[in-house]
Amino acid sequence: MYPDLEILVERYPQLAELKEEVELAYDILASCYHNGSKVLLCGNGGSASDSDHIAGELLKGFRSKRRIEGAEKDRLGEELASQLQGSLPAIPLPSLSAVNTAFINDCDPDYVYAQLTYGLGKPGDVLIAISTSGNSPNVVHAAEVAKANGMKVISLTGRTGGKLKGLSDSCLNVPEDETFKIQELHLPIYHCLCLMLETKFFG
Repeated sequence: MYPDLEILVERYPQLAELKEEVELAYDILASCYHNGSKVLLCGNGGSASDSDHIAGELLKGFRSKRRIEGAEKDRLGEELASQLQGSLPAIPLPSLSAVNTAFINDCDPDYVYAQLTYGLGKPGDVLIAISTSGNSPNVVHAAEVAKANGMKVISLTGRTGGKLKGLSDSCLNVPEDETFKIQELHLPIYHCLCLMLETKFFG
């Protein structure tokens, strides 16, 4: 049904057990974007970089050029439309460095992503929470705020899922225990999700 998901499982057989969970995460994200909502992302260290990486695949063309056509092209005009690409709104919270450092300086750092989720998130939005242990306090608190504010939560974690598992509408807990091995399996999963979304919304 989803060619990119089949390719993911073929290339990474150890992720076959997560096939249904990846499909659920895709359904959550597709519904979010269909309804005009947005995605927030957060994580620490390598997972912060993953937040940026995912946002990059969503905000511009990934596999396709996402050419702007029809009424949108008419509204923007020929020049702008020819230079821009279709976009799915995503905000990587770790990249908001000024407000992050201000909050960490003034308040409890464990709540920095919770603050940003509270300020930016709305009902219908999705939080992608990335933590290899599933227990990073600042990521867990962001998920708590997201749930309280009517958002969906998709988590990318290691084998146990940690505290995030109980807060997630979809927990993509890859079957590894060491941080670098967990991160190595997160990338193909989120690439797959981004490809599936691109196919749905841009053909």
